[in-house]
Amino acid sequence: MANRDYRRVGFRDELLADRSVQRSYADGRREWRRRSGNGVDWRDDRGRTGWDEPLGGRIVKRVIHPNQVVYGRELGYGRTAWSDGVLTVNETSRGGRIGAILAGIGVAALLPAVVDPPSMLSPEEEEALRQQAAASSSGSGGDVEFGGDDDWSDPGDGSDDDFG
Repeated sequence: MANRDYRRVGFRDELLADRSVQRSYADGRREWRRRSGNGVDWRDDRGRTGWDEPLGGRIVKRVIHPNQVVYGRELGYGRTAWSDGVLTVNETSRGGRIGAILAGIGVAALLPAVVDPPSMLSPEEEEALRQQAAASSSGSGGDVEFGGDDDWSDPGDGSDDDFG
C-alpha cells in the first residue's frame, strides 16, 4: 500500500512518423522517446536525457544523465508510481482511460492499490530483477512485455507497457 501522497501527472503519447513517441505531460513537460535495446531512450524539452529500463517485477529504472536514478512501479491501468513522489497516468491508452473513468465515477477502489516503488536498489538487486524478467519472458509471457518499435500501442490488458 502507498505510504505517501503522490502528485498525479497525466500524460499523452503521440506516435511520430519516425516511430518515436512524443510524450506530453499535463504539467507542461514534453519528452521524445525511442525504444532501444534495453528499454527506452528519452530526451526532454528541458535539456535532460536518459533512459528507462524495465527491470522485472513491474519495476522500472529511470536514469537521468549524468547520475540521477529514480525507480518506478507499474501499477496497471496506465499508472506508475515513482520514488520521487510522482504518480504518472497514461491518458492515451485504453487502460489509462478505463482507470480515469473508474476514478471519475467514484469507484477508484476497484483500481489496484498504489504500492510504493523502491527508493533505491543495489546493483545485485537490479540484476536479480533483470534475471527474473528474462526468466518470465522466456516462459509464458511475464509481467509486461517489452518488444520492438512496432508495439508502442496498448495491449489492452491494463498493463500499459510504455514505461510510465
